Amino acid sequence: MSDFNYDVIIVGAGMAGLTAAAYLSRARKKVLLIEKNKECGGLVSTFEKDGFYFDAGVRALEDAGIIKPMLKDLGINLEFIKSHVSVGIENEILNIEDSNSLEKYRDLLVKFYPENKKEIDNLIKIIKKVMKYMEVLYGIQNPAFKNLKEDKQYLFKELLPWLPKFIFTVGKINKMNIPVEYYLEKIISNPSLRDIIDQHFFKNVPAFFALSYFSLYLDYIYPKGGVGKLPEVLMNKMTEFGGELKLETKVIEVIIGDSVLVDQNLKSYRYDYLIWAADLKTFYKIAKTEGLNKKSIKKFENIKRKIIENRGGDSVFTLFLEVDEPLESFKRISNGHFFYTPLKQGMGETHRKELKEIINNWENLERKEVIKWLDKFTKLNTYEISIPGIKDSDLVPDGKTGLIISFLIEYELFKKVQKSGWYNDFVTEIENHIIEVMTNSIYPILKDRIIKKFSFTPISIENRVGTSEGAITGWSFEKALPVVNKIQSSNKSVLTPIPNIFQAGQWAYSPAGVPMSILTGKLAADKILKKKN
Repeated sequence: MSDFNYDVIIVGAGMAGLTAAAYLSRARKKVLLIEKNKECGGLVSTFEKDGFYFDAGVRALEDAGIIKPMLKDLGINLEFIKSHVSVGIENEILNIEDSNSLEKYRDLLVKFYPENKKEIDNLIKIIKKVMKYMEVLYGIQNPAFKNLKEDKQYLFKELLPWLPKFIFTVGKINKMNIPVEYYLEKIISNPSLRDIIDQHFFKNVPAFFALSYFSLYLDYIYPKGGVGKLPEVLMNKMTEFGGELKLETKVIEVIIGDSVLVDQNLKSYRYDYLIWAADLKTFYKIAKTEGLNKKSIKKFENIKRKIIENRGGDSVFTLFLEVDEPLESFKRISNGHFFYTPLKQGMGETHRKELKEIINNWENLERKEVIKWLDKFTKLNTYEISIPGIKDSDLVPDGKTGLIISFLIEYELFKKVQKSGWYNDFVTEIENHIIEVMTNSIYPILKDRIIKKFSFTPISIENRVGTSEGAITGWSFEKALPVVNKIQSSNKSVLTPIPNIFQAGQWAYSPAGVPMSILTGKLAADKILKKKN
């Protein structure tokens, strides 16, 4: 006997869970959304500290024909600001304004690598093709958020003419479904140039995904008030529709055969349908298969093995700075979203082979050897810098600036440091190294102007958001992915071995950003509504 009964229970109030909850609540289903944290949003959140507003996860959003149609369909008004991007190498900064900026990007690369001019020109041609593919992929509003029976104009004038283009484009995309590192080796001979192009991407990410970023830069949007406004309006809409939200509640067991889950207070909840929109490894670890037939158990255990054996994708280290310097000083340098590489040399094997050797030989290393590697790593890296106040001046105290500076980093490194007992010292070392690099390169104005600093690590991301290995995008591309990962098969990504359980979110699809998390949440809700109706 359960304490509570629901038509649908959704675990995880990130973008996928909130989307599913909003749609199912609108359909008048009895819905419970459970979240282990005290706030919704997961990696899409904004927090306030000392009057500064910082984005805790993603720095901007890509509509992708999904976010705005979803909001419109749910009757949500949310003001967006264009999030302009800059890219920089050493002292050369390019503010990306439109598609013509691609030629300026080409000139920037040629300035630093003149001997590779022909290869750079070839790269730009490829990026232009990718941009055309992106125009097709996101050229219409996603049909998942349209009523095709009622919107005949969309069906016949937009969707049907688009489908052949989509099928053709997917074929082209699949040909670029190889790791970007290997793809670039075929067309770029200079390893430093390759690094400048790809070192801020996830390891082994498909070439198409990486080379599509110039298109994404042109379409970044930012909710007024911070990215956390997006989950906030979805949460409000869900509760307006009658959905129930339970925060600070951790699910510790799912009894599949009885369609019951149990929380940390040993309260039980019965569901007709379950959407797991949280970490998939956690689900497979806590799910109990008693009561299922042997065939179902075998299928479940096979998938469980693949999920558990795989690992999450790259994680990130993020430094937050409160700076006693007006926004105008930073506006003169770049836009509010800035990808910056202090040295044109590139990281080489610093973040791959050398780091792997450090992790594998940890027991034989002295602390100073790790710090020596860290010094090189921070000097040669590419940084993603976000300045919320440039996008929305209400997000910062007058005369001050908030900076968010981050880079990709291995979760395992932090686990080793933590086990060795110098985690806090290591975090401080990274913070100080970043500040030194920034002060000696693009931001000399930081000297003696920092009011306060703090940071998030892969460990804190794992603890706060709950993703295994502190992953920020889904599964690692270093092994065969244990989930659906092709855009044409996204409808299947929400299925699990259990007919009344669905999965959604970044761990149901890879690579998976905010749009795909929203889409999988909607697809899971649609599957349930179709079954219940």
